Amino acid sequence: MSETNPAAASEVAAPHRYTAAMAAEIEARWQDFWDAEGTYEAPNPSGDLAGDPELAAKPKKFIMDMFPYPSGAGLHVGHPLGYIATDVFARFQRMTGHNVLHTLGFDAFGLPAEQYAVQTGTHPRVSTEANIENMKAQLRALGLGHDKRRSFATIDPEYYKWTQWIFLQIFNSWYDDEADKARPISVLIAQFESGERAVPSIDGAARAWNELTATERADILSEYRLAYASDAPVNWSPGLGTVLANEEVTADGRSERGNFPVFKAKLRQWNMRITAYADRLLDDLEALDWPEAIKLQQRNWIGRSEGARVDFPIDGEAITVFTTRPDTLFGATYMV
Repeated sequence: MSETNPAAASEVAAPHRYTAAMAAEIEARWQDFWDAEGTYEAPNPSGDLAGDPELAAKPKKFIMDMFPYPSGAGLHVGHPLGYIATDVFARFQRMTGHNVLHTLGFDAFGLPAEQYAVQTGTHPRVSTEANIENMKAQLRALGLGHDKRRSFATIDPEYYKWTQWIFLQIFNSWYDDEADKARPISVLIAQFESGERAVPSIDGAARAWNELTATERADILSEYRLAYASDAPVNWSPGLGTVLANEEVTADGRSERGNFPVFKAKLRQWNMRITAYADRLLDDLEALDWPEAIKLQQRNWIGRSEGARVDFPIDGEAITVFTTRPDTLFGATYMV
């Protein structure tokens, strides 16, 4: 009989033992290969991003994850939880014969990035871009199949010039109730000039459009524009130096981020005339395959109210009040 020396056997390393170092080497090697070969790049039919014509001709799938906020030095455990799930879905679509564009960007504006810059004492662009680069390295280490050529950050001028362009389209549009759609503000001006549409009176006096001053015309148009400025009560946080949405204020009247005091103040704000679209927005919800709880949240956000506007005369003037209960007006003793 022969005996094996356990001590001697333990000194001989297994030739194919799977270690953390080996795993890291294998993953890095394949990630380099995927980048070099453009494995996850979705080709356009033509142009700078054109590629394999056979792949470009396949049925298309567009998959985009929710952008992370580069307001910290790196990703947290919740990021891969969602990203891996969409990556699995994207890979399944590729394996079933689709040309899949799976990409990701970075939501780099806003309070989180600003507060991180304040806390670290660095310029927002410097800290934000450094965080983005670190996040890109972490996303690469996860092995996600993103088309990196399509990635962008919202602080890129090439991106936000289009958000500014969109704002100008909204600012220079008005909602035509008769057409039930938005139209260029130039159409409204033409209607005022031609007399097709009556010019709203100023201080009770009716005048033609060409008789109004530039300021008076601007004031009238601001009552129609889909984006307009007005004085409105807001949640003002001096500590953050900005206005907060109701969802960003805790029940204790403090900011969700930073725990700063929040006060009600009347400030000049840009507004969107969403109410003009209330009926269309509500009707479109019915066509969405969303959970009913989410639809209810959207209905509450749209906030359509059904009621009546009533004029209360005072010394030759009138105060217009909206109420959802006109049947209670006979008991009204004051207005707020």
